Amino acid sequence: MKARLPKGMGGGPSDMNSIARQAQKMQEQMTALTQQLEQTEYSATAGGNAVEAVVTGKMEVSSIKLQPEVVDPEDVDMLADLVVAAVNEALRKAAEDKEAKMSAITGNLSFPGMF
Repeated sequence: MKARLPKGMGGGPSDMNSIARQAQKMQEQMTALTQQLEQTEYSATAGGNAVEAVVTGKMEVSSIKLQPEVVDPEDVDMLADLVVAAVNEALRKAAEDKEAKMSAITGNLSFPGMF
């Protein structure tokens, strides 16, 4: 006796072609989005806007802006802490944006090592 799958559940070539086309379209969308995200800049501030960090979607710091009043030679550690806080917040924003936009394309599928 031959087992039969419910209608529409076949694993025939047309289904595989459709899946391959969908995967290729998803890959193209992800590539375009990655290029767009890499050009996007994300900024964050710390210390009441005394320090601003700007990062790209490539997770690279593109600029650090300091207000003159935050530069105190007697308290360099505080300045360093503010820079770290601003950079980390900007990187977090970039990562969250990337994750949200990629999830919209993939439908929350997990592709280890992809993003």
